This record gives sequence, structure tokens and C-alpha cells, in this order.
Amino acid sequence: MNQIETFLDENGHPMEFRILGKFTLDDMDYLAMEPVIDLEPLVYILRIDLDQNGQECLVGIDDDELAIAKEAYEELVNQKE
Repeated sequence: MNQIETFLDENGHPMEFRILGKFTLDDMDYLAMEPVIDLEPLVYILRIDLDQNGQECLVGIDDDELAIAKEAYEELVNQKE
């Protein structure tokens, strides 16, 4: 995938992220991404949800859901290698 997208942080500042992959787990879609400019590599995994207008939006997930999603993402990466 590896496309670059710009998202706004919690303060409204634009940040560029490299999209690493989109995957589905238990009928929920997730997006794995990393900041384009970052001193240490860090992969973010967010759930794709719908807002009140039916538009896709990214939402944070709790630690338990993150652990499961991270494992699924790592399996996806290992399959591609």
C-alpha cells in the first residue's frame, strides 16, 4: 500500500502518515500507518468507523483491542514476506 495521507492531530495540525496496510478482523476494518517524519519508527493501528454522517473516520482503540489487531497485522506482514 505505502501511500501517503495527511491527517490532522488533536490540535488541528496536519501530519503526514504512510499507510502500511488495511485489514479486517471480526468484521471491523483497521488501518496501520506510520508517521512519514519521525525519529523512531512507530506503527499506529486505528479502527475505521463511520461518523454520524456515514463518512469513514479513524478511531483509537483500547489496549485489549490493540493487542488483537497488532497480532493480526503482524500475521499479515509475515504472510507478505
